[in-house]
Amino acid sequence: MKASKRINEIKKNIDLHKEYSIEEAVGLLKNSSKVKFDETIDCAIRLGVDPRHADQMIRGTVTLTHGTGKEVRVLVISKSENPQVALDAGADHAGYEDYLEKIKEGWTDVDVIIATPDTMADLGKLGRVLGPKGLMPNPKSGTVTKDIESAVKEVKAGKIEFRVEKNGIVHTPLGKLSFPQEQLVENARAFLKTIVKMRPASAKGQYVRSLYLSSTMGPGVKISREETAVYIK
Repeated sequence: MKASKRINEIKKNIDLHKEYSIEEAVGLLKNSSKVKFDETIDCAIRLGVDPRHADQMIRGTVTLTHGTGKEVRVLVISKSENPQVALDAGADHAGYEDYLEKIKEGWTDVDVIIATPDTMADLGKLGRVLGPKGLMPNPKSGTVTKDIESAVKEVKAGKIEFRVEKNGIVHTPLGKLSFPQEQLVENARAFLKTIVKMRPASAKGQYVRSLYLSSTMGPGVKISREETAVYIK
């Protein structure tokens, strides 16, 4: 299939067979963007883990230094907490039985659900609705907590959740292409540092197999092993 004019222009500036530093990759993606909307910079890391083993399931959160640039819609489900506390902290929706009923009917128009522990028995019954959309609250991600105010503020400030896929790849957004280059670089390094710290003791061989940065409409740019090795001791 013949490549489009836009793709051919990108290939003139980016050598897809070459490895770059994170700073170089971000600069190339910013300079090669030709679309009229604000693209997202994404990171994909292939890890030397087997997610079929529970002790190699990489899952966690990271607070990106400069956020993702995306407005995150937050729902708080709580029996014990006054809904106004969550709303004052920045939540978009807060309540209990009324929202459980809406979810049961198929409503999932949010990005993150934060819940107090006393609601999880009821939320668990809605797993068929929330699970496939990645919305089920989880203690490991900090979305099941008694400290609703702090949890909401962290999510709104740029805290994101990530999870390794069955093929060993972790994907996450790092911010908008319009961010200053140094902010995107700092976000990328914060995420990489977090991933490296989570290396399971049972993982053998090379842990970070490959790392690519890409924009929504741009190519994947490979990051050099020297860049990732900085965080591996």
